[in-house]
Amino acid sequence: MVETAPLTSLARAGGCAAKYAAARLETLLAGIVPADDADLLIGLDPADDAAVYRLDDERALVFTVDFFPPLVDDPRAFGGIAATNALNDVFAMGGSPLLALSIAAFPEELPVEVLGEVLEGATERVHAAGAILAGGHTIRDDEPKYGLAVVGIVHPEGLWPKAGAMAGDAVFLTKPLGTGIVLQAQRDGAAPPGALEAAVASMLELNRGAADAIRQFAPNAVTDVTGFGLLGHVDEIASRSGVRAVLDGSELPALPGALELAAEGVRTGGDRRNREFAERHVESSAESAVEALAYDPQTAGGLIVCLPAERAAVLQATFDREGLFIRRIGAIADGSGVVLG
Repeated sequence: MVETAPLTSLARAGGCAAKYAAARLETLLAGIVPADDADLLIGLDPADDAAVYRLDDERALVFTVDFFPPLVDDPRAFGGIAATNALNDVFAMGGSPLLALSIAAFPEELPVEVLGEVLEGATERVHAAGAILAGGHTIRDDEPKYGLAVVGIVHPEGLWPKAGAMAGDAVFLTKPLGTGIVLQAQRDGAAPPGALEAAVASMLELNRGAADAIRQFAPNAVTDVTGFGLLGHVDEIASRSGVRAVLDGSELPALPGALELAAEGVRTGGDRRNREFAERHVESSAESAVEALAYDPQTAGGLIVCLPAERAAVLQATFDREGLFIRRIGAIADGSGVVLG
């Protein structure tokens, strides 16, 4: 076993907390002319969790890329989390991953065995997703980074876009929140016993099982929770669907220790950036700790699922039967914006 390297000491920000600020990204993308092709089902107008290109009436390619600096010191866990985060974009579109390529940047001073452990962790998660890790590209960089470019497949009529939520839908979440808060507390030496281990286990969990369980219910809108936080991603669904999302703060699931750490004032830099982007669309009467949990940037987070409320009980029963986590956190109504109560 390779000795754990202090990878996080080489990174300015780790995981999806390193994501480019949503407000700046919005400005950047506004200047790019979207591609005009009838077979490009999803591109930049509007952007989603992945690009989708139709091959024929039965098949469309799902293509995504995601990478970031280390958020944990264990190189195998870092590789596995980065791979899970990228693969989950394909599951968020209703697709199945086929092929992945590594994107790696590492200082030459790091032992090559460390990069080997990163790749081993990623390979295990790619195989667990039902895909193949077929190669990649590595460059020198003072700050380590790792991720994947992933190609998947989906039926053109089986896509799960962000735009599509309808008034009367129930809103579900398939993983607890709080990875950013727990990781920040770990860096500060303030994480309670077991909190980091629970967060790492959650980030290593692929959304494959959840996506398989959801598929039979034909959801109206789906996305995964990553760097923009729950409220940022729910705001994307609400704004693109032309609806109002009403979330129950008391139902937001939290990783062990996350809510308590939030109450103590633990925050990431991503919290501020997410508020700058989404706060103008959010009406919140929730306690500050719950609000922080909802703005917290997540890495390899769960799926947000919107589907007609009459299917909610059966969906919950299906997840319970499969031993999968899911929590109903709100509803979709007429109007606009997001309410956190």
